[in-house]
Amino acid sequence: MAQVGESIIPKKSPFRYWCCFGNLLVWLGLWHSGLGMTHFPQPNPHNRATRVQLRNRAAALVTLGDGQRAKAKLQTVSVTGGVLQLASALEEGDFVEVAFQTTSGPVHGMAEMLHPRKTASNAFVQAFRFVALDDDDHKTLRFVVDTTTDRNFLLGVNTPPKQA
Repeated sequence: MAQVGESIIPKKSPFRYWCCFGNLLVWLGLWHSGLGMTHFPQPNPHNRATRVQLRNRAAALVTLGDGQRAKAKLQTVSVTGGVLQLASALEEGDFVEVAFQTTSGPVHGMAEMLHPRKTASNAFVQAFRFVALDDDDHKTLRFVVDTTTDRNFLLGVNTPPKQA
């Protein structure tokens, strides 16, 4: 049995950072910086996270647990997750690594795939929720969401209707 903090996955595997906590095996991910703390996004049931659509739908790369990769387009993103457009659906509940480029830099995070929906164009849209983000990635994502929200507000885009 592996000890806490001991890697049990071969060094060449993209998923080599696993830790044992009692009888739990937890994937800590392969983070690009390796220097920051890990942020675990917690959805607030009383305040839904702000969702934004990035300009020109950012290309995303989804890496599955077995090392296979899938290309996707990021339709919507928030600090707690997002929605991807994929050629084929991924399994609901799969833990994956999602990576995409923003105007403020790259974002890499571990995510859980949620229920897929088929579109009229035979593509799939599938939501995901972040389960772990490096602090730098979280800061980048928070900055992108906040600046996009501010820009949209100033331009009058996607603002809620005024109530009489």
